[in-house]
Amino acid sequence: MTDFKGMGRMKNMWNKLTHRSQHTDSQDLNGKADQQEAVVPLWRKKRTQLIVGAAVLTLVAGLIFYQQYTKYIKANTFEFFHVFVDGEEIGTVNSPDQVVDLVDKKKEALQTKNPGLRMQLNTGLITYESDSAFKPAVDAEQTIAKLSSSFTAHAQGVEVKVNDKVIGVVKDQETADNILSRIQGKYAPEFVAESKNTRNVRALSYNKNEANNESANAAEISKKADLQPGRTIDKVEFVEDVALADTNTQPDAIEDEEKVYKRLIEGSAKPIKYVVKEGDCVGCIANQFDISPQVIYENNPWIKDDMIRVGDELDLTAIQPEVTVRTSEKLVELESIAAPVEVQKNDELPVGQRKVIQHGVEGKQRLVYQIFKENGYVTSEELVEKEIIQEPVPEIVEKGTMVVIGEGSGKFAYPLSSYKITSKFGPRWGRQHKGIDFTGSKSILSSDAGVVEFAGRKGSLGNLVIIDHKNGYKTYYGHMSSFKVSKGDKVSKGEGLGTMGNTGNSTGTHLHFEIHKDGVAQNPMKYL
Repeated sequence: MTDFKGMGRMKNMWNKLTHRSQHTDSQDLNGKADQQEAVVPLWRKKRTQLIVGAAVLTLVAGLIFYQQYTKYIKANTFEFFHVFVDGEEIGTVNSPDQVVDLVDKKKEALQTKNPGLRMQLNTGLITYESDSAFKPAVDAEQTIAKLSSSFTAHAQGVEVKVNDKVIGVVKDQETADNILSRIQGKYAPEFVAESKNTRNVRALSYNKNEANNESANAAEISKKADLQPGRTIDKVEFVEDVALADTNTQPDAIEDEEKVYKRLIEGSAKPIKYVVKEGDCVGCIANQFDISPQVIYENNPWIKDDMIRVGDELDLTAIQPEVTVRTSEKLVELESIAAPVEVQKNDELPVGQRKVIQHGVEGKQRLVYQIFKENGYVTSEELVEKEIIQEPVPEIVEKGTMVVIGEGSGKFAYPLSSYKITSKFGPRWGRQHKGIDFTGSKSILSSDAGVVEFAGRKGSLGNLVIIDHKNGYKTYYGHMSSFKVSKGDKVSKGEGLGTMGNTGNSTGTHLHFEIHKDGVAQNPMKYL
């Protein structure tokens, strides 16, 4: 386009010069009409030609210079970019690729320095504005250096919180879930293993609002558990409010899985020593220090038959973990039912003689207990269902005399008019629990007719009544607060013996009831 304009200018200049020359010659001719035949001087013609030639050369040279200058300007005009971070100009670069390369290298170096972590490079919002200039002064190196020094970084992690207290930060959700699964699996391995692929660990965390919603599912599991003898866990939860939350932190604040796991399960344990005082019992001390009696038994293996004396020093040190795993278990037991004895009078038999008319056959029953534990220690257990599978066949005996007052029938009734079984017969807290525990009505009744063998204070059972039923059986009634009978009294079945209490090694007001046959403690559920 520039070349065409130059040629136009030359053409216009030429026209002006030639027109001026012609116009001058014409005037000269007109002014000297009388000399029309005169000849134009040679020097004048030469001057005109020189002027025209010089003008043409000047125009050509100007055009050439203009063309070269234009090319030079164009060849030295470059595009560059202004770089902005969050709207503030940082500097200029030749290309955005220079910034992109910087960011990529920074990310790579950050990840290399912190392997296994989720690192985030904080660059701010980087934007560009295109510009161009003749030989622009672009200081890309300084801009890149300034950008590099402005970048910050953080690690992305997951907080493990207990009751809003941050216990530790791990690298990701999977690691946090695994820690919680391991803790719950420590006390309920089969339950957690089965549910791991179908339930999120967050759902295993204790949530009071969800507790009722899960009861229907627990009830369905309970029905299945009730069918076969054995122990099944139908619920696992954290007592505390356990939560997981995403967080941004420094890389050195991210801890490995094992460290956070140990901190959660080990917590703190301050040594506690306690000297037994008058009126103390194992259960009372456990309640006082809010620990399981099992802790006392494990720490003090020298305790036999719950016997502790004033002045004894007990080690009550208990690990206080950051989290408490509560398990709900169903225990199904198949227990025999003792054949009852029916006595018929036969005046034809000599006094003191007896004759078996029909041999008894034991029955069968299914007992379902609901057991709650915290970190593996039993906190409560309760008989929730009793089902007769096979009724016992009674033993029928003819006796030659009338039933002697004080001799039992062999049929045992519940020792309370209204009751709830709160602890079963068998191993408990590392010891053998020789009876069953009841709560309910406070008046204690004789389970069968017999003679009071003992009524007084006896070791861990506190105030105790023992009845000899004169047929090989004896019943024990422990932790009573007061007596209505004395040694030697003959009592009938259902007669009042005293009032329920909390004496001896008791964890609260209740009745401890035992049945002994030929000196060996039996499961009372076999006879009641």
